[in-house]
Amino acid sequence: MNQKGVVAAGHEATAGVAELILQEGGNAFDAVVAAHLAACVAEPVLSSLGGGGFLLAHTADGVDRLYDFFVQTPKRKRSVEETDFYPISADFGTARQEFHIGPGAIATPGTVKGLFVVHKELCTLPMTRLAEPAVALARDGVRMNAFQAYIFDIVQAIYAASPDRCEVYRSRIDGGRLLGEGERLVQPELADVLDALAREGEALFYQGEIAGQISRLCAEQGGHLSAEDLAHYRVVKREPLVVDYREEAQLLTNPAPSSGGILIAFALKLIESFDLKRYRCGTAAYLDLLARVLDETNRARIDAHLDGSGHCAADRLLDSRCLADYRAQIKRRPLCSRGTTHMSIIDRQGNLASLTTSNGEGCGRFIAGTGIMLNNMLGEEDLNPGGFYRWPEDQRMTSMMAPSMIFGADGRSIALGSGGSNRIRSVLLQVLLNLIDFGMELETAVRHPRIHYEGGHLSIEGGHADEEVQLLVSHYSDHKVWPALNLFFGGVHSAAQAAGGFSGVGDPRRGGASVVV
Repeated sequence: MNQKGVVAAGHEATAGVAELILQEGGNAFDAVVAAHLAACVAEPVLSSLGGGGFLLAHTADGVDRLYDFFVQTPKRKRSVEETDFYPISADFGTARQEFHIGPGAIATPGTVKGLFVVHKELCTLPMTRLAEPAVALARDGVRMNAFQAYIFDIVQAIYAASPDRCEVYRSRIDGGRLLGEGERLVQPELADVLDALAREGEALFYQGEIAGQISRLCAEQGGHLSAEDLAHYRVVKREPLVVDYREEAQLLTNPAPSSGGILIAFALKLIESFDLKRYRCGTAAYLDLLARVLDETNRARIDAHLDGSGHCAADRLLDSRCLADYRAQIKRRPLCSRGTTHMSIIDRQGNLASLTTSNGEGCGRFIAGTGIMLNNMLGEEDLNPGGFYRWPEDQRMTSMMAPSMIFGADGRSIALGSGGSNRIRSVLLQVLLNLIDFGMELETAVRHPRIHYEGGHLSIEGGHADEEVQLLVSHYSDHKVWPALNLFFGGVHSAAQAAGGFSGVGDPRRGGASVVV
């Protein structure tokens, strides 16, 4: 087999950088580091050096490791009166959603530290080489595709919060809006910073000039972060959560304290007791079963206090007695009662990399002279279910992000993950069931329409058979039927290796791209 690997990511430029690194002999981890840096250029709303994320790594010699470089809450909390923290409204076209931004929304970023730790432990090429394609993209410009232009439309109010810094993102055709499809995004300041980081190392961000700019911004403009927060940030290496499903596959995913992986595992164990061979994928009966599993999974999330200081209760969810209680709830009920991106890479040596990263929506503030927008994780409602200003100090924030891998009894290896906030758990669950229980090929499994059920509301993606949808919604008074595939239902960018070679799919819901190298 002459193939060198496969890449799936959220933008054609991101995927192209990973392809280039694999062609030059780099491994999957070289490629994923280079791709993440490129995503910070080509997917600026979804990926930033000012955010955080997770890498699930499987090495060719069989070592599995989860690198947690997600954001950390500040060590000290300023009073509400001293904090610049306020809501804005984002327009998704079909709905509006409120986000909180301002310096008071910034948590300690982990992306830069995470990429350097991964580079030191798993990569084979110099960081300067891995950064070169991203530097070139930032300096020469990347053409806006339809999805990135749509995202810019959604978050325009966030970029408008820093008018002196957003000129680089302003449309040259219509100065009253951000860049549109087909326009070129050129980021010379970001190019300089990427080049400097690659040459000087992570200390520039956490202890040097950039750290000083971040701490001054927060001190002067109502944020919580200090130089101490940045200097003491650490990447946490964890053992992945490993779950056997039926006797057909083993799932590796993000463990506690993050909640996404444990909830996916919990849902798989709930549904394992049902014979899905009795169902056809997409029927009202199957979708109702799925909705009930999602409902019980969300109830378990609340019962176990997975979001916040009670995350240690997560392990108890997979206890057999606990699972039996929730299964009983499902069987008793009759028919019907945010800015994140992902990349998956596999190389021919057998290394798998699954990386999910987020900047929230961005806090509306850039680090001066860098082109880096900082995160707004302290303003993310999904990450602060107990209420804003109530976060515990100096604690790794939990997340629904769940970079995952499947090792099948049939010999297939698949790396996958998704953006989508609270929908991540339902999105990945459905793709996993499509692959394992319904035997779909990877592309079919990813493109198949989805549902999401939460808080008594059923969301149904376009593409299901009309008669099945009508039967289903007749039992769910609170529902919405979407007209087509939509980014609301995530973006599962996936890479696979089997006896026949490599395959991959970039989810069209989020402008994904895939290439076999």
